[in-house]
Amino acid sequence: MQRGPKTVSIGKVILEVRYRDKDGQWKSTHSMSANELPKAILALQKAYDYLMTKKSDDTSDHDAADAEEPDETMNIPVVKV
Repeated sequence: MQRGPKTVSIGKVILEVRYRDKDGQWKSTHSMSANELPKAILALQKAYDYLMTKKSDDTSDHDAADAEEPDETMNIPVVKV
């Protein structure tokens, strides 16, 4: 994303539930049952912690010259809960 003369990287999270159907094929949905919500909350908290740690590492590892270069896309690992 452009913010003035600088390009800044913004971490984003996609919450998706993956499951196998009766034929063994992988499917996905964005809806969850009440029983799945605590797992989603935990996954979102872990994603938030990861993004905040990554953001803090990025700002401490770059000097002023690097700050104007675009960051690589962040690949956040899948959280299985």
